[in-house]
Amino acid sequence: MPEQNRAPRIYVSGRMTGLPDLNFPAFHAEAYRLRALGYEVVNPAELNPSEPCWKACMRKDIAALMECDWIAMLPGWQLSRGATEEHRLAELVGIEVVAANCIVRPWSASA
Repeated sequence: MPEQNRAPRIYVSGRMTGLPDLNFPAFHAEAYRLRALGYEVVNPAELNPSEPCWKACMRKDIAALMECDWIAMLPGWQLSRGATEEHRLAELVGIEVVAANCIVRPWSASA
């Protein structure tokens, strides 16, 4: 759970491998949308803008995920080995798992 009066830190997860531009446009758009709603966002497309090694990316991404309160799953995440592992790990350690498109309300400290 986030500290009181702090917006939840949300990790964006989804499929990258095999998609044009590694699906970075979708990750950037979702990060922008969530930030506009007042959330703190961790975007793996920003963490690894040009890292070619999948394992190196996953190590960095998982470390960042462990510092988050929620994981927001992009559509099609089930087709991704990495996103599937991120989802599994989030559930294992008690990080709230949500469909990204279900986060529609702005963050409010009073909510």
